Amino acid sequence: MKALRDLDIFVRTADTGSLSATARSLDLTPAATSAALKRLEEELGVQLFLRSTRNLRLTSQGELFLEHCRPAVASLQQASQELAAGEKALQGVLKMSAPSDLGRNLLFTWLTEFQKLHPKVEIRLHLSDRMANIYSDPVDVAFRYGKPPDSSLVALPLATSNRRVLCASPSYIAQHGAPSTPYELPQRDCLCFMLDEEIHDRWRFSHNGTSEISVKVKSANVSNDGDAVRRWALLGKGIAYKSQLDVLNDLNERRLLVLCPDWTTETTPLFMIVPSRRQLTPLLRKLCDYIAHQVSEALISLRSDRYCDF
Repeated sequence: MKALRDLDIFVRTADTGSLSATARSLDLTPAATSAALKRLEEELGVQLFLRSTRNLRLTSQGELFLEHCRPAVASLQQASQELAAGEKALQGVLKMSAPSDLGRNLLFTWLTEFQKLHPKVEIRLHLSDRMANIYSDPVDVAFRYGKPPDSSLVALPLATSNRRVLCASPSYIAQHGAPSTPYELPQRDCLCFMLDEEIHDRWRFSHNGTSEISVKVKSANVSNDGDAVRRWALLGKGIAYKSQLDVLNDLNERRLLVLCPDWTTETTPLFMIVPSRRQLTPLLRKLCDYIAHQVSEALISLRSDRYCDF
């Protein structure tokens, strides 16, 4: 299997263009990664990469070898995983990235239950609202809202019908009243999410099948952590525009109430993202099926009395 590891290192390095990124993804040292590539080049008798202090790119021989190597490695890895899985319990380390809201409020519980079903599974959970670079960051899979801009990634749908909700706490509504339409939002204190210094203060709605409108809201409080926005909403600091999955428990317990229910909000589908299908191990496939089922059950559980009745 050492030869298979060397071939895998070659494919990953060709994809990332970085020895250090490949080393991180495989929990190796850069020196060990470089040694594997040199060993492979010596066995083949050709130079696969042109190296400089800052750049690493394939030679023409390397490009030709990659074309044949990639499907071969994928096939061998799949066969190895299926043999290893056999009839034994699923096991291994799951390195995941997820948004702060989803991770803390739903995914944490679901992963705990998943471990009860598969006790030999270990979890490494990184919570961040920044989109993980799944090629270079030490994660196998990322849970994210919306399809990734990189079309080479594989996005497995978990909740295509998930939407945002306009919501506020009962204390805020009792003090300030509920807006009757989204057009009132510029006069209200709104709680906004910020990513890479960009404040998401344009909220989109439609009504009775009409064209979509974009409302620029007044951003009273802003955070780059989605769960902080949710907590402000619970404290009655203003109105939030959240994924219904992120506030599902708050809606069911009526800690938050849906505003302007006659207006249609924008969709925010949830995906499980992996670098390629060849990296969909039996463990990741089982995880995907399990989380998709949990998401479906969670959305079904939304109570009908979650709307504002003030």
